[in-house]
Parts: sequence; structure tokens; C-alpha cells
Amino acid sequence: MTQRKADRTRAVRMGAALLCCGTLASTVGACGSDEAPPVSTSATPTTVTTAAATSTPLATVPSVDPYADMPLIDRTTWTEGVDGPRLLVFPTQAGRHETFPNTEERAWQEVLTLAPDADTPGMRDQFVCHWVWARMVQPNKESWNLEPWRPAVGYQATVQASCNPGGPER
Repeated sequence: MTQRKADRTRAVRMGAALLCCGTLASTVGACGSDEAPPVSTSATPTTVTTAAATSTPLATVPSVDPYADMPLIDRTTWTEGVDGPRLLVFPTQAGRHETFPNTEERAWQEVLTLAPDADTPGMRDQFVCHWVWARMVQPNKESWNLEPWRPAVGYQATVQASCNPGGPER
């Protein structure tokens, strides 16, 4: 590959990565902040096409789960908030760094073992939203707050509400 073609391919990949990161940041908001995520007004989807015949993944998926034998959730604590009950979920360091595919279900089962009464409509969607998005946006947030009083609106709407459907976290 010529140097010019290599530079162009690298620039296109960087642009795709920045587009992805910008979309993620604008979709997620601050996961627990009072700010609502911005709504896209574009009717035309943005696509990125590369001249390269093959594609290389931007990140590789681990083939072995490095945290398979470690707990992902340290503890849970029920508290009473302004709007009603709140379950504080405290992830372990393994839970904060886990990237193996589909581990959110194992982590959710750990939550239910520690707090069986957390199995209410909408709570799993709030948890998965925190597992997938809040860990990226606020990796050192002490706990993830799940509230059973929040409406069960489905996973996609939960993500669009920065993991807090039905109003901001207070």
C-alpha cells in the first residue's frame, strides 16, 4: 500500500472512531445528570465508507474472560430517596473493568442474589444501561442508582433518558 493510501485509510478510520465516540457521548449524556441527551434532528443517517478492501476492528474482543471467576458486584444497599426507594449497586474493580461480551446478565444475576427484591419492571434496563454506558462515561462513579419507581420504558428509551427514565436523578 502506498504511503498516501495508508494515510488516507488511517484518516478515514480516525474519523469513524471520532464519529462513534461523539455519537456515544451525545447519546449517553452524563448518566445520572440533570442534562437530557441531545436529540438528533438529521433525517439522513451519516455513513463512513473506506477505500480499503478489508476492515480492521477498532477494538478487539477478548477471547477469554479475564474476570470469569471474580465477582462483578461488591454489594447493594437500599436507601430512600426524594422520589422513593433506590438501590445503590456497588461494582467491584472487576465489574468496572469487565469487557467480555454479554457479561451484563451475569452481573445482573449477582445483583438479584444480593437484592432479590430488585427484580421489578424497568430495574434490569436501568442496570444494563449503567453496565454498558455509565461505566464508560463515569467509570469511577461510586455506585449505580436503580429506582423501582421509574417507569419501565424499555432499554432503548432508558438509554435515551441517560439511564433515568421518568425524570433526573435527585
